[in-house]
Amino acid sequence: MKNVTILGSTGTIGENTLNVIAGFPSKFNVFALTANKSIEKLYRQVLDWRPRYAVLSCTNSAKILSDKLKSHSAIKTEVIGGPESLQFVAAHEETDYVMAAIVGGAGLLSSMSAARHGKRILLANKESLVMSGELFMNEVKNSGSQLLPIDSEHNAIFQCLPFDYGSPKSSSSASITKLILTGSGGPFLNTSAEKLSDISVEQACNHPNWVMGQKISIDSATMMNKVFEVIEAKKIFNVSLNKIKVFSHPESYVHAIVKFKNGLTKILIHDTNMKIPIFNSLFNQNEKIKSDKLNIKKLNNLNLKIINKNQFPSLNLIKYFSSKNNSLLETVLVSANDELVDLFLKNKIKYLDITKNLLNVLKLKEFKRLRLKKPINLAQIIRLNKYVRLKTRSLCVRSSDNV
Repeated sequence: MKNVTILGSTGTIGENTLNVIAGFPSKFNVFALTANKSIEKLYRQVLDWRPRYAVLSCTNSAKILSDKLKSHSAIKTEVIGGPESLQFVAAHEETDYVMAAIVGGAGLLSSMSAARHGKRILLANKESLVMSGELFMNEVKNSGSQLLPIDSEHNAIFQCLPFDYGSPKSSSSASITKLILTGSGGPFLNTSAEKLSDISVEQACNHPNWVMGQKISIDSATMMNKVFEVIEAKKIFNVSLNKIKVFSHPESYVHAIVKFKNGLTKILIHDTNMKIPIFNSLFNQNEKIKSDKLNIKKLNNLNLKIINKNQFPSLNLIKYFSSKNNSLLETVLVSANDELVDLFLKNKIKYLDITKNLLNVLKLKEFKRLRLKKPINLAQIIRLNKYVRLKTRSLCVRSSDNV
């Protein structure tokens, strides 16, 4: 029996994780569930799962949840609040597996805490790795943690690699000559740039294939998620950026293509169902999950294309980053994007302003010089994250005042 802590249990990844675990009650115990502000969702999850801990980022929200649970005397769940509580449950000695599914830079400290304490980390929060780079990977290595990527593309790459990948004796990373990540193109794959000026939040979140939260839906629409995924692939698989490509694939059936120097190319396909990468990170291949039949029609029309960067200019941002090394500029990228998406969701800026302002932030002299500067510690990253978000917000306010 493995104890599972789910960081971000009320989001789509968290809910899918609980759905997978529900089928194997003798193998998994839900140890801790966490949320940001979704009190009602977490309340219902606590009633269903009765975890040891329920965590809310806001202490006031935690008190509300605690009061709601007082009428359920049979439930012994301890409710705790505050950002430090996330780190506490991620590092707890009784936690075996950590599903890191908090969106954006907010998931950094808890994901790092899990890495530092030797947990098996199911990483859905790509931004934490993009921000911290070598610091994160060193914690994983030094503590003996297992890092299993949950993004369908990175999980697909992982499934294509030999079992000894990442071990000291393995030369697998050197044998990779190309990684191809796929992206559906989101709701605007066939929309001309001229028609994107007045896109609403609802339109941007209306993904044709995947059911996701608002933040990741916006990142998918702008294809910023692919920028993060390219950098994440660089760090997880130790592959230079010039070996990583992004293709559009509207059907979301092919999730990754890995080409090796021995002439073999592996293509991994599966349904548009996040339960599949979650399941395969919890289990080995001896277990079974319900999935659709092999779709021969889709196989005969894979429809893979190089993405038009004029239509998705966010992909041009990749050139700002070092091919091999990590840098503080990657922290700037995540922080500025988090702020810009938040502003768009609040109708403070327009859809096209996300990528435009992101480019403007990266071009600022004070940030450009960070391209070759590696992060020293977590405190430095946290300070930079706060500063970049404030700077980004002020630039957008100033820009709107000049309109």
